[in-house]
Amino acid sequence: MIPYADTNFFTRTYLELPDSSEADRLAARAERGEARPLPVTWLHRLEVVNAFQLHVFFARSPGQHFVTPEQAALAHANFLDDLTKESFIRNAVVPVGDLERQFEELAMRHTAKHRFRTYDLRHVASALALKCDTF
Repeated sequence: MIPYADTNFFTRTYLELPDSSEADRLAARAERGEARPLPVTWLHRLEVVNAFQLHVFFARSPGQHFVTPEQAALAHANFLDDLTKESFIRNAVVPVGDLERQFEELAMRHTAKHRFRTYDLRHVASALALKCDTF
């Protein structure tokens, strides 16, 4: 199994949010060596830090899960630390040409029919370019 995770998975792994227990369970499998470490691309790194900060912003609204600036900063520090250790996540480089070709093919085949967003297609294109078989 060669897994790939999107940013929502990482957000739930590092912050206490709904569905965090499921994300934690899947991350623990990779830490135990039952699955390969999850690839983290440059766009993941950008999206993750922004996602943590968005949760701080949304915490101001009634009915939203409460995330403090300190919790977001700690989550980001832990994410970077885990990335350095490569315990269950690893840096992954997707060559731009490979990503572009895969992305264009997906967009041409599926977006007009299913209304996919750019970032969603970019994640799928990255997963395919990295030869991941589980999303």
